[in-house]
Amino acid sequence: MKNIQHLLISPETKIIEALKTIDNGAVQIALIVDSTNRLLGTLTDGDIRRGILGGINLEQEVYYVMNSKPNTASLNDSRETILAKMKISNLRQIPIVDNEGMVIGLELFNELMENQKKDNWIILMAGGLGSRLGELTKDCPKPLLKVGNKPILEIIIENFISSGFYRFYISVNYKAEMIVDYFGDGSRWGAEIRYIHENKRMGTAGSLSLMSEIPDQPFFVMNGDLLTKINFQHALQFHVDNNSMATMCVREYEYQVPYGVVKVEQNKLFSIEEKPIFRYFVSGGIYILNPEVLSYVPRDAFYDMPTLFDAILAEQQSTCAFPIHEYWLDIGRVDDFAKANGEYPEVFR
Repeated sequence: MKNIQHLLISPETKIIEALKTIDNGAVQIALIVDSTNRLLGTLTDGDIRRGILGGINLEQEVYYVMNSKPNTASLNDSRETILAKMKISNLRQIPIVDNEGMVIGLELFNELMENQKKDNWIILMAGGLGSRLGELTKDCPKPLLKVGNKPILEIIIENFISSGFYRFYISVNYKAEMIVDYFGDGSRWGAEIRYIHENKRMGTAGSLSLMSEIPDQPFFVMNGDLLTKINFQHALQFHVDNNSMATMCVREYEYQVPYGVVKVEQNKLFSIEEKPIFRYFVSGGIYILNPEVLSYVPRDAFYDMPTLFDAILAEQQSTCAFPIHEYWLDIGRVDDFAKANGEYPEVFR
């Protein structure tokens, strides 16, 4: 049973501070208590993401997004009883409370069950020209450019491996032989790596039609030029829990109009808003798809991921958005590459 002192926060704690507690605690949960350590609620990564989608600001208190009716177990419950409670409610963690409702510990599903590797495939799109990076990609494909002391694609692969994933497809085109020579069959990382060879531009989804086998579980598709600390396990669980056929990981994008915005109707001035900030969700270049989605992708043709999602939505199939609040950087331009190298020691240490 886990010690929980470092996981305890008050209901007045700001969500952005609670995120640090969740990240530093390494068990994906914070416990909200009163001054006597009586359990008031729990807060998980999923609770926060649902709050973000609902318009909650990270500067607000956790009171607004916490689960105020959490499942709990008693100190006297057996391992089998606790596991049964967790399986029924699909829980990864469960607080242990005494007869007075005081939280005294935390049980983790992964520690009660033998931890297993995840067989879900990861498809990494690494065939782009990287032309916006100019001379940097003249003799080296962008996925092999080093951030810190490692190629971008190696950082991505190792992040997935640390979450239990080990099966990869890498879609290659520009200077494909350099990528294949570097990663080989993946055995150096304890992984299994296969390759999709693009002979022409195929967009961000077209090469999925060239996979040598059809996955039998949900699989990730990710651009090979992203650096992120997204929790891949959480994203996959979110996809499964919401019975989604296709999930797009999204990030919030802010745009401030540098002028006063005037609302006018039929020549009448109704209001003036000075330099308003507009917020949107934009694609984060990471997707989780069910195997059935592959039937939408035309064989050996150019096809982009937004077109794929449009086709799925047109069929009224279930789709979801998974908000990214962790570190995320698209290395598309020279200044992005410089920024990645500057931030790497702190973010990926």
